[in-house]
This record gives sequence, C-alpha cells and structure tokens, in this order.
Amino acid sequence: MPTFIMLTKLAHGSLRSVSDLEKLENRAMDRIRTECKDVTWQSNFAVLGPYDYVDVFEAPDIDTAMKVSTIVRTFGHADTEVWPARTWRDYKDMIRGLTSGER
Repeated sequence: MPTFIMLTKLAHGSLRSVSDLEKLENRAMDRIRTECKDVTWQSNFAVLGPYDYVDVFEAPDIDTAMKVSTIVRTFGHADTEVWPARTWRDYKDMIRGLTSGER
C-alpha cells in the first residue's frame, strides 16, 4: 500500500489548553477511522520548525490520503501538506533499470 507523509501546522489560537489538543486528536482520529477504514498509521511526531506534526501513514490511493488531509484540516483549523513517499530500498529497486543519462 502506498505511503504518505503529512505535515500539519495548527492555526494560531486554535487550541486553548493541552486537554483541547487531546480532544482534537481523538475527534479527528475517530472520524478518520470511520471515513478512511483502510488507512494504517505508521508514525506520528511532534516537531519543531514550520510544522507542528509529521504523520506517516499508508493509504490505498491518493484520494484516501486527500480525505485524511481534509479531515485533519477541518478539525484542527490546520494547514496540511501530503507527500507520497517510497522507502529508499523500494526507490533504488525502481530506478535500477533506468538507462544512464551519461554519454
């Protein structure tokens, strides 16, 4: 199943307390589990920098990944980016048969 990386930045002022964060997470994840049953979460990280969170998940297709992103945006008053990704090993296997660009 394809892997996707989602970067999320919450809108300033969208949370008032730490408990709001947990409530938001639970509501969003419940909705994702209901609407996107085939999604499998691989990793979740809170990060420093321009984004607040990085999530790695598997989804059957781009449409499902977009649904996940939309659900997060609507619940979290957030901006998201979703990137399709391949493991380094799978990427190397994929490009092994390419002809060289060198002359």
